[in-house]
Amino acid sequence: MKKYFLQIFLVGLVLLANNQAQAQKETEKTPIIKHFDGTITATTNGISIIPFFSLGRPAFLFDMSLGGDRFSFDPMMRFGMNGKPWSFVFWWRYKIVNNPKFSLRVGAHPAFLFQERELIVDGQPKNVLVANRYLTWELAPTYKISPRSSLGIYFLNGNGINPYPPDHTYFLGVTWALSNFPLSKTLRFAMTPQMYYLKVDKNDGLYVTSTFTLTKTDFPIGLQSTFNQKIKSTIEGDDFVWNLSLIYNFANDYRKQ
Repeated sequence: MKKYFLQIFLVGLVLLANNQAQAQKETEKTPIIKHFDGTITATTNGISIIPFFSLGRPAFLFDMSLGGDRFSFDPMMRFGMNGKPWSFVFWWRYKIVNNPKFSLRVGAHPAFLFQERELIVDGQPKNVLVANRYLTWELAPTYKISPRSSLGIYFLNGNGINPYPPDHTYFLGVTWALSNFPLSKTLRFAMTPQMYYLKVDKNDGLYVTSTFTLTKTDFPIGLQSTFNQKIKSTIEGDDFVWNLSLIYNFANDYRKQ
């Protein structure tokens, strides 16, 4: 019995080594493409990845993406224009399915949301910047209707690890995306209307939102605006939120032969 087991084990090792050698040859023939992309935004009102949540004042947003076709690290760092940090989000994302018609992405991140709180320091009340901590995961299937149009579902679950609420956040949205639509020879238009359901602990609500983007061919700076409107909700907050933003896009691809 041990003899047969050893033979099977050795055959398995040979097959595994052969597969690894073939994969290495294919990798050597095919260039490995890595990317480093990002967007720098100056906005009249910082709006979060969940559009219901906003800073309520002007902000700088730094969104970056580093990785390959499937795996990427996507940090998001937001600051008020007074220089104080608003939120740091460190996404790790992986595309389980990645083909021209359909893609399925999963992701997770630790996040830090900064808020000023009055605390007692040395017996005196002082305003202190406190980092609230969250652990979040996402699921995002997308179906491409045409080269410029796609439908997607986005689910997000956030969990606070703080001694105060919110403890659990659930987000489910349905999005139609129109991108790179030509308005003229040089002007391009994009929009992403979305309807979403949001639940924060025991309260919930239904909302509509959309982001509109205007860019110029071969020019990295564009204009963008986001609107968010409450339909029905028991979550305390503004019924209507919007902003106007100036965006700077950059993209770089790297090939390893």
